[in-house]
Amino acid sequence: MEKTLVILKPCTIQRGLTGEIIHRFERKGLQICGMKMMQLTDDILIEHYSHLAQRPFFKRIKDSMMVTPVIVCCLKGIDAVRIVRAMAGVTNGRDAQPGTIRGDYSVSVQENIVHASDSLETAETELKRFFKEDEIFDYAISQLNSKYANDEY
Repeated sequence: MEKTLVILKPCTIQRGLTGEIIHRFERKGLQICGMKMMQLTDDILIEHYSHLAQRPFFKRIKDSMMVTPVIVCCLKGIDAVRIVRAMAGVTNGRDAQPGTIRGDYSVSVQENIVHASDSLETAETELKRFFKEDEIFDYAISQLNSKYANDEY
């Protein structure tokens, strides 16, 4: 099973949507393997968004991501990266389809509720960036057979 990173952004915290967003991931069948609140720093944001560092909107991203603490989550499931990305919707909330997290809760390209890893490789790197090894848990869930066919896991 795959593990992926989700960051509940400051706009989510400020709007009181934390429980609603986590609820959606759990109801889909994803397992929470790690979750914590943290204040992002300039250093971690420069590392996390290094691929955008030369873009004119980079300062806006950093400023937005430091307004409040964020909640970082490790979610686990079959095809977790793809599922979380589909649930999140496209980056710009104005373009996101209704039924997606961004489509239901965002009207912004920046204040778009969640960050979601875009590939399995990225997820592995990002999880190591935000979690220590002992902060991600593997535990049995009793509902596994009601979420997947026995030949899927």
